[in-house]
Amino acid sequence: MDMQKGTPQDHEIVLSVEDLTVGFGSKVILDQLSLDVRRGEILGFVGASGTGKSVLMRTVLRLLPRRSGTIRILGQDYDQLSEAERTALDMRLGVLFQHGALFSSLTVKENIQLPMREYLDLPQKLMDELAHLKIALTGLAPDAADKYPSELSGGMIKRAALARALALDPDLVFLDEPTSGLDPIGAAEFDELIAQLRDTLGLTVYMVTHDLDSLFSVCDRIAVLGKKRVLVEGTVEDMLAFDDPWVQSYFRGKRARSIVRTEDARP
Repeated sequence: MDMQKGTPQDHEIVLSVEDLTVGFGSKVILDQLSLDVRRGEILGFVGASGTGKSVLMRTVLRLLPRRSGTIRILGQDYDQLSEAERTALDMRLGVLFQHGALFSSLTVKENIQLPMREYLDLPQKLMDELAHLKIALTGLAPDAADKYPSELSGGMIKRAALARALALDPDLVFLDEPTSGLDPIGAAEFDELIAQLRDTLGLTVYMVTHDLDSLFSVCDRIAVLGKKRVLVEGTVEDMLAFDDPWVQSYFRGKRARSIVRTEDARP
């Protein structure tokens, strides 16, 4: 079973989390967690519900505070940067939240242009052209530009939100449950889109997911969150060999793909 869909460039670390602790009140959610994401890879991040997968992503994005630990993105520590340097770093990140988080009062084109308006000073004509480019990149029809989120299907909302995440041509993209709510065909098409964009744009992708199909089909590596830290990271083969009840149940359970059982049956 070949997990390597793309070749990370010399294993350069673009996201490094070291000894991260996050908590709310007396409850500790993440305890001295460490994780590296390599340039050019699609990392699938999994864990049982309520273990803190989205908390980690939001903490990395500075949407939640941390108690201790170091986070370096693209070789830079936010804590050591000036405000201008932080803004420049923010522009190199793209985020797709679980339910798209599109603004309902704005069209798809206007949603995509929000990051451009926040960070750049561009003429409207150029922003229109860039928005249409992102729409085409994510496989939406041109007429989607002037539609409102309420007029879109679930799959179209995901693609529109991805187009907005790509608005500033980021180096690193965070995806929170990108295939949730999609039917199997739509989820498979979205996975294929992510892989194509990684290959054509040179993206690094950090993907929080529960979708076994995504893990098997497009992720170069997988990291499993449990007991408030990363239990194991590596390929599917590493997951299957890791002696932990939850990991074994997840990757060998009834919903695991038949390919795992086929691999196990080989001499």
